[in-house]
Amino acid sequence: MPKIEVNEELFYTLVGTRFPNSQALEEALSCAKAEIAEDSDETVPADERIIKLELNDTNRPDLWSTAGCARQLGLYHAGRTYSYPFFSRAGALYPAEKIVQVKVSVKQVRPYLAGFIATGQAITDSSLRDMIQTQEKLAGNFGRKRRTVSMGLYRTELIQWPIIYKAVDPDTVSFVPLQGDKPLTLREILRQHPKGREYAFIQEHEPLHPLLTDAHGAVLSYPPIINSADLGAVQVGDTDLFVELTGTDLPSVTLSASIMACALADQGFTIEPVIIDYEYETDFGSQVRTPYYFQEPVFCSLARVEQFLGKKLSGAECVAALEKMGCKARAIRATEQGAVQEEEGVWMEPPEYRNDFLHAADVAEDIMIGHGLKAFPPVRPGDFTIGRLSPLTLFSRTIKELLIGLGYQEMIYNYLGSYKDFVERMRGGADTIIRIANPMTENYEYVRNSVLASLLISESVSGHAAYPHKIFELGKVAYRDSTENYGTATRQCVGFLHTDRDANFNTVAGQLQTLFYYLSCEYTACESNDPRFIPGRSAVIQCAGKKIGIFGELHPEVLENFGITVPATAAEIDLDTLLLIKA
Repeated sequence: MPKIEVNEELFYTLVGTRFPNSQALEEALSCAKAEIAEDSDETVPADERIIKLELNDTNRPDLWSTAGCARQLGLYHAGRTYSYPFFSRAGALYPAEKIVQVKVSVKQVRPYLAGFIATGQAITDSSLRDMIQTQEKLAGNFGRKRRTVSMGLYRTELIQWPIIYKAVDPDTVSFVPLQGDKPLTLREILRQHPKGREYAFIQEHEPLHPLLTDAHGAVLSYPPIINSADLGAVQVGDTDLFVELTGTDLPSVTLSASIMACALADQGFTIEPVIIDYEYETDFGSQVRTPYYFQEPVFCSLARVEQFLGKKLSGAECVAALEKMGCKARAIRATEQGAVQEEEGVWMEPPEYRNDFLHAADVAEDIMIGHGLKAFPPVRPGDFTIGRLSPLTLFSRTIKELLIGLGYQEMIYNYLGSYKDFVERMRGGADTIIRIANPMTENYEYVRNSVLASLLISESVSGHAAYPHKIFELGKVAYRDSTENYGTATRQCVGFLHTDRDANFNTVAGQLQTLFYYLSCEYTACESNDPRFIPGRSAVIQCAGKKIGIFGELHPEVLENFGITVPATAAEIDLDTLLLIKA
C-alpha cells in the first residue's frame, strides 16, 4: 500500500484543526482509509517533524499527498469546504493565455498531455518535498512506473511559449539531463543516465521518442524519463511553476493533473489553466483546457443504499454523508431504465480530484464512511459452514507442482488489460474478447481471453536476465461463447512460456508430454492454424475428443510486437475441461 511522509506543521495547517495525540489522529484517519505507519519524533523541531502515513485504498490517488490527505480530514472533521474554480468542463472551452501544442508525431508514442501553471507564492523546502513525493507516488503507483502517467515540474520564467510536444529520432536530439553535466542524446540517456536505465523499458523499443520543448527549441524534458538540467531544475524559492503530465491513458493523465492542481491550490498557489492544442482528436476533443473536469455523475437509490449497508438512511442523511467525503449530492426521485415506479435516491457528482465512482456500490461506500462507521453496529453471521478446497483447486495445485518440478517459475497477473496487449499484439482474438462496460482506464478495459498475453508482457521486460526463461501462470480467462447462458465462458487455465535461443516445437512437446504423463492422461496433437503461432509448428491438444488447449512456437510477429528478441514456445490448457474428462 502507498506510504507517504507529511510535514506535521503543514499537515495540521491544511487540515484546519490539530488532533491532541497520535491515537486521536489514528482514529481521524479512518475516513481516509489511512493509518499511522510511524509517528513524528518529539525531539525534532516542530516545523521539521515528519509523520509517516500508510494509505490503504489504492483507488484514491488523491490521498497520496500531504494536501490530499489533509483535505479529506478537513472535510470530515473540520467541516471545511473546498472550491476549485479553475476547472473547465465538457462542452465549453474557457480562455487561457498559455498553449501547449501536441504534434501528430507523438500520437502513436505517448499521445496525451495535461498541464497548468502554479503561481502566487515561493516554494518552500517542505512544499517542494511534498511535490516531489506526490510526483513519485502518482507516476510510480497510479502511473504504473511512469508507463501510463509521468509528471514534470518546470520553471515558468525560463520558458518561451507556446510549448511543443512532439516525437523525435532518439539519436538526433541531445540535451543536458537533470543531475547531468554534459549533453546526451535520448538514446544515450537510456543507456548512461540512472533514470534512463531505470525507465528504458518504456521507450527503448520505439522508433520515435517523445520530447517537450519551448518555442525556441529549448528542451524541457524527455518524457517520461528525465527533465532538462535548466528549465526542469525546480528549486526552493521559485514562484512560478509549469506542471505537465504525459501518458498513454487520457483519463489517468487528466485526473493526475487535477489531483496535483487541487493539492497546490490547497497550499495557497494560484492555478492558471493552459490550453492543450492537439493536431488530432481525443476523447475530450482536439482542444482541452486543463485542469479539466470529465467525471460523470452517479445515481444510487435509497433502496440500494439499504441493501449495501444494511441500514435505512434518508436522502438528507445520504447527502450529508457524501458532502463530508467531498462530493456534491442532492436527494432526488429518478426513474431507472426499465423501472415502472420512481425511486428515491441521491444524485452524486464526484469531486474534481476523484474518478473512482464506477458503480452505485461506490456511492454507498462513501455514504457509509461519511455517515460514520460506528453508526453501523456489528452483526454476527447467522450461518455456519465448513470450508473446503474444490476439486479444481486441488487439481490446479497438482499442475502447479508439476510445472515447478519442470523448472518453471510461477507468475500472477491481473485479469484485466488493454486491447493492444490482448488482441493487437497477439494477432487476433477480437471476436472473443470481452470489454467491460465501465473501465477506469484503457489499460484495464478488457478481460483477458488467454494467459499467454500476460506471460509475454513479463517476458518483454526480462531481456536483461540470463536465459532460459521459463514462467507459467494458473488463473482465469473469459471469452465470448454463444453456447453459454450469458454469452460468455470463464475457465481456469494454465499457460507456460519458454524462451531461449534453441527453444523449438520439440522442446514444448516434450515438456507437455511429461506433464500429461504425471497426470496419467492421454492426449493427441492435431493440426492448428492459430495466428499466434508459426504455421506448421503448433498443434491443438485434444483429450477424449475434446479440444483442451494449444502449444507450439510463437509467431515472430507476436514476439516482435512484445519486443522479444529470442525464440519462444508456449502452451495453454483448459483445466476445467481436462478435470471433467479425468473425472
